[in-house]
Amino acid sequence: MRVLLIEDDTVLGAAVRDQVAADGHSVDWVLRLDHAADHLKAAAYDLILLDLMLPDGRGIGFLRTIRSAGDVTPVIILTALDQITDRIDGLNAGADDYLVKPFDLSELSARLNAVSRRYAGNPNPLVTIGNLQIDLAGRSVRLNGRPVTLTAREWVLFESLVQRPGQLLSKGQLEERLYSFDTEIESNTIEVHVSRLRKKLGRESIETVRGLGYRLGEQA
Repeated sequence: MRVLLIEDDTVLGAAVRDQVAADGHSVDWVLRLDHAADHLKAAAYDLILLDLMLPDGRGIGFLRTIRSAGDVTPVIILTALDQITDRIDGLNAGADDYLVKPFDLSELSARLNAVSRRYAGNPNPLVTIGNLQIDLAGRSVRLNGRPVTLTAREWVLFESLVQRPGQLLSKGQLEERLYSFDTEIESNTIEVHVSRLRKKLGRESIETVRGLGYRLGEQA
């Protein structure tokens, strides 16, 4: 996934960024709402992590604005505001989850993945597709019952396809899910990852539609 982190606390922001990146996701981190708005115009995000007290305004107002504009990107609020009324306001404004600071980073990872699965239309973390058994929560895959080891990037690419069965994802869309703005990408990076996945999961696991993109193979 590609995640936009909006957090002005540099210590917490760095910890959250590193945790999300360690989970295999790409992260763009901004400290202000106006910068967040610019990022949303420039890239497609799979999830937003939003603080409520930013130097240039309140996160609640920002959330209401993007929701009123039709943006349905999942949002998890990260805030020190712990009153029930604050939680109600956040959820009513369009948040999908609400974490009160301080929080455990592993809990953040679990909630992030749960929200992502719900938006993908499959809240069940256990998925069976052909001869593949996939645990989206455990970030693991088995081929005919035998565990297959995937790198972090291979997992993120494969997970993107699993969560959108039958849907074509272009090379650009996959690059956006794997890399943040400050990452240099080789022109053949996606092709290399797809080739490695096919070697590990089978030639039919990922289908290439020439000139359009990739999708989960029908015989996966």
